Amino acid sequence: MSVLQPVVVRTAPGPAIRAARTVAWLVPLMLLGALVAFVLTGHPPPSLKLIVGGGIALLGVLALAITRFDSAVFLGFLLMSIVWVQPGPPDIVFAVVFAVAVASGRMRLRRLPMSVGILVAGFVFLNILSATFVVDPPAAERYFAITLYLAIFSIWLAGYLDSAQRARRVLVGLLVTGVITGGAACLALYVPGVPLANRLTGAQRAQGLFHDPNIFGPFMALLAFFVLEELLQPRLLRIHRFWKFAMLVVLGSGVLFSFSRAAWLNAAVGVFAMLVVFALRHGGGQRAMMILVTLLAALAALAVFVSVSGSATFLSDRARLQSYDTSRFSAQETGLRLVATYPFGVGPGQFESYVTISAHSAYVRALAEQGVLGLATILALIVATLVFAGRNAVIGHDTYGIGSAALLGAWCGLVANSAFVDTLHWRHLWLVAALIWAGTMRPLRS
Repeated sequence: MSVLQPVVVRTAPGPAIRAARTVAWLVPLMLLGALVAFVLTGHPPPSLKLIVGGGIALLGVLALAITRFDSAVFLGFLLMSIVWVQPGPPDIVFAVVFAVAVASGRMRLRRLPMSVGILVAGFVFLNILSATFVVDPPAAERYFAITLYLAIFSIWLAGYLDSAQRARRVLVGLLVTGVITGGAACLALYVPGVPLANRLTGAQRAQGLFHDPNIFGPFMALLAFFVLEELLQPRLLRIHRFWKFAMLVVLGSGVLFSFSRAAWLNAAVGVFAMLVVFALRHGGGQRAMMILVTLLAALAALAVFVSVSGSATFLSDRARLQSYDTSRFSAQETGLRLVATYPFGVGPGQFESYVTISAHSAYVRALAEQGVLGLATILALIVATLVFAGRNAVIGHDTYGIGSAALLGAWCGLVANSAFVDTLHWRHLWLVAALIWAGTMRPLRS
């Protein structure tokens, strides 16, 4: 007589369970990584209180990422403008998000254009190859780590965006942090008593919670492009047009009062690209005219603020050539000559070891540090992304609601900006690229 045995059905663990299994080893590794990051960036080792507090915060972010992954992503974008220290709060959040994404099978590499994947991997490889010639290893390690992190960030984001709901989370997180910090920075220039005024401003320029007005201004411009297209073609922001216009004025103020000439160029190039796109679309003449009317209204509001604040003189001074421009151009010329001696580049983060000041050009830095192949690779990546953005914009193919005209304008602005400022380590450079790649891989009928 046989005895029936119970049948045990084994099921594969779900994403949450697989991710939870990482807790035991992930937190200690992250704490160790944070400690190493502090050392590599030249900071003294953190105190015991900071280590304990950081560990608790990491556990909280990890728990959030495991139980509510999209909420953790929203938190990361909500912190995107709080980056006066390196690594910044959003970097910590996204590091946890990446780890959970890998552990739970949410890293979708197939949603990345193959050409982009090859070029990004090639640029990372050239960073490693050029490291043969480094003279400052700590700087090389630090610079390469940031490059690798941003490459992973862009690849992950291109795969993450697969719905309008997720696109709305990204956009709302960016706009909330941008409008709050941008508005506070502009107020801090002229209104006494604003909290963190010394952090929000520097040398009579708005810089928000960035460490440089030349980064803050282009970030405000990027967000202004998004809001401008939302004003014309509402998709993701469920608020009245008046509030969108108010946001546009605040963001435009951030661009203006950063007193960054590169940011002004960025904004001008981006707006021009958007005007061209709307003019080329079927029946787009009316929308192009609406852009002009909206911009004129916003500029009128900014002109009143400039007049009332008494900053017209400083504004005109900043619009001229500055005394340090000559040294910047001289540094770029020296960087161009480096490639004759080091055809494969001097290595990541090594430009300042050979030249007394920074490159102030993403293209010069890529050529000097990764050689001719490095410059060719980064230019190919820029052009490929520009082609994708142009194609999306002409046919009106948005990134799950994030406007394709705004993305083309943002990318054109950043490309122009990169000739005068080193943008390779800007989070929003890789953010815009990822949004364009995600839109390119989006099915035309979705």
